[in-house]
Amino acid sequence: MKKLIKKGTYLFPTPTAMVSCVAEDGATNIITLAWVGVVCSDPPVVSISIRPGRYSYDLIKKSGEFVVNIPREEQIRELDFCGVASGRDVDKFKELGFTPVPGSQVAAPLIRECPVNLECRVIDIKSLGAHDLFLGEIVAAHMDEEVMNEKGTVDIAKLRPIAYCPQASQYW
Repeated sequence: MKKLIKKGTYLFPTPTAMVSCVAEDGATNIITLAWVGVVCSDPPVVSISIRPGRYSYDLIKKSGEFVVNIPREEQIRELDFCGVASGRDVDKFKELGFTPVPGSQVAAPLIRECPVNLECRVIDIKSLGAHDLFLGEIVAAHMDEEVMNEKGTVDIAKLRPIAYCPQASQYW
């Protein structure tokens, strides 16, 4: 029997990503997001949703660029850290020993240690309530060969991406 429950974000699991961005002065930051998704295939567009009070929000809004970095299972600690520590207080690249790699199309850095990186330019921002939705056109994509299959596309078993279950506050 079905039970009526409180409305909420019951789409699960959700993909997680470490989104990197850059300030006008060149300072870099990483924010962990679970509100990430594909919204169009041609042109390739992804969405990320960020609360306006978060440090990365203004960086991305001002620069109009970001990189979606997809971590692997072994990076859960780093993923979580980037979601709870603020870039206002800590240099997350330095703290985690991550290597910022210059993007080929955007000023925001790629995270070398993440096997998949999607360089994005903001094409629209929509205020939705608690979060603003940023639509980013993927202008360049990078993938470590070690997570590719023989066709040159991602092998999910090799990548072992991290999903998040919002209602349970658990990574999978």
